[in-house]
Amino acid sequence: MTLVALGTYVLWLALAFGVPITAMRRRTGGRDSGMRISGPVQWGGEAAFGVIGLVGLTNPVLDLLGVLPRIDPLDQLPLRALGAVTALAGVAATLYAQLSMGPSWRIGVDAAERTDLVTTGPFGVVRNPIFSSMLLTGLGLSFAVPNVVSFGGLLLLYATVSVLVRQVEEPHLISLHGADYLAYARRVGRFLPGIGRLRRDAVRPPR
Repeated sequence: MTLVALGTYVLWLALAFGVPITAMRRRTGGRDSGMRISGPVQWGGEAAFGVIGLVGLTNPVLDLLGVLPRIDPLDQLPLRALGAVTALAGVAATLYAQLSMGPSWRIGVDAAERTDLVTTGPFGVVRNPIFSSMLLTGLGLSFAVPNVVSFGGLLLLYATVSVLVRQVEEPHLISLHGADYLAYARRVGRFLPGIGRLRRDAVRPPR
């Protein structure tokens, strides 16, 4: 099962970055990869993603070598198999959510750039389906290789995407789309359906 988890993670890396970047380059004739990283919070997030990526690659290897003990109550084949299936579902959902953004897909934000507000498809279920799918993948991999490093990486992933969404993406979208985004955010949950919707008195559109 650990080898399945490692293969799933490598597949996720290839699809989550390779496919949308390739699609963006084709749309722009090779001029744009979709990367928009600026400011300390975004760079800090990218550094955290680097740590998470390293954990995702090395943790299954360490498990295969017997270096890290597994969490006994979770070290059950049915749970680990369910985790692997969940991770694969997360990989597919990540790719689907990214492709659903079409030309609006970016990694990071650029305050000077205007993109369309996508509210259909998976974005009609949650506001951040790419991050939700990443978290689903991470949860599945944690159960497929159940040790403290797996779940520590999952917590770091949640903390990272939560900070990026709250401090970078949501303020950017409010500034860009104003009342349209606020109405959408009051209707649709942040990472899970119905959970994390903005209160009506929480944010006002910029004047």
